[in-house]
Amino acid sequence: MITESFLQEYWWFIISLLGGLLVFLLFVQGGQSMIKSLGKSEDEKQLIVNALGRKWEYTFTTLVTFGGAFFASFPLFYSTSFGGAYWVWMLLLFSFVLQAVSYEFQSKPGNVFGTGTYRTFLFINGLLGPFLIGAAVATFYTGSAFAVGKGNLVGLGGVGPVISQWQNPLHGLEALFDVRNWCLGLAVLFLARTLAALFFVNRLDNEPLVNRARKYVLYNGVPFVVFFLTFLIWTLVAEGFAVDPATKVVSMEPLKYLNNFIQMPIVLVFFLLGVVAVLYGVIATVFKLGFKKGIWFAGVGTVVTVTMLLLIAGYNNTAYYPSNVADYQSSLTIRNSSSSLFTLQAMSIVSILVPFVLAYIIYAWRALEKKRLSIEDLKTDEHAY
Repeated sequence: MITESFLQEYWWFIISLLGGLLVFLLFVQGGQSMIKSLGKSEDEKQLIVNALGRKWEYTFTTLVTFGGAFFASFPLFYSTSFGGAYWVWMLLLFSFVLQAVSYEFQSKPGNVFGTGTYRTFLFINGLLGPFLIGAAVATFYTGSAFAVGKGNLVGLGGVGPVISQWQNPLHGLEALFDVRNWCLGLAVLFLARTLAALFFVNRLDNEPLVNRARKYVLYNGVPFVVFFLTFLIWTLVAEGFAVDPATKVVSMEPLKYLNNFIQMPIVLVFFLLGVVAVLYGVIATVFKLGFKKGIWFAGVGTVVTVTMLLLIAGYNNTAYYPSNVADYQSSLTIRNSSSSLFTLQAMSIVSILVPFVLAYIIYAWRALEKKRLSIEDLKTDEHAY
């Protein structure tokens, strides 16, 4: 018989996998942040925009799916974070709205704002999107300022039917005062730019752009490694939010996330394999001039690495969304924040369709990428951006 505990762990794995896919697909945002610096002529800039324009919907759809899956499987997190740290999520969603508008209207007849305005919008989304997602995920390890009172369904302080309440007037922006959050935010940003450069090397049929993109792999890969290692080492040696499986009491445990890796060796092995794949994709692209498949090594490595990082945030009796105010007992775990058993069972049946959806995405991706994109292709493409 499938237990509630198993379903909670199953859905945390699904959430973690979607998070890994989302971080990989942020290469679209990374590419948008380099349109003006990587492209030296109007034709090159248009080529970059169109290469990314064929992929931006994947990122947007995965972001929506990630949020929807979180809402359905762990609704208390959704209500606590989205209802409390709303300035961060509003900024993030606003930047993605700018992206959607830009791709939809920049090449439309009667564009009164001009192409440059929409490319500026893409640049804003390219910077804010990856950074804010990275900083938000970092709070899974550093904690956030909220309190939860499940027993008070009529309201905290008599204010309506509220279960959780944010304890900081900045409503999420206070996360930007934590240096460790900045480290992961910048790591995700430079990773997105690195993946974008790898994507351009693989997909563009334009030698000057490809040669330039190889240099950008190095320029962005180095700061990515620095910020990622800083965040990783800092997190592994820091205290973590541990949950007593018997009493459900949350307390600080030294080296908690390092212990999670050690106590879950399969997760550790896959994490290391993911890191090696990312580094191989970057290094081989930089030093082997004929090598153009770095995006696939680094892309798969990114998905695996991020998935494993999220697993240690929620598995092994760990609070995945810790409260760093005085009462640690408000921290959210996969046990106390999940949906009902019936809801988890119903969603698990629907999740059987996920492999078919992924197969369709792979098929559509391959259909759109039968040949490398060149400037000449844009001249005959009726749907060019």
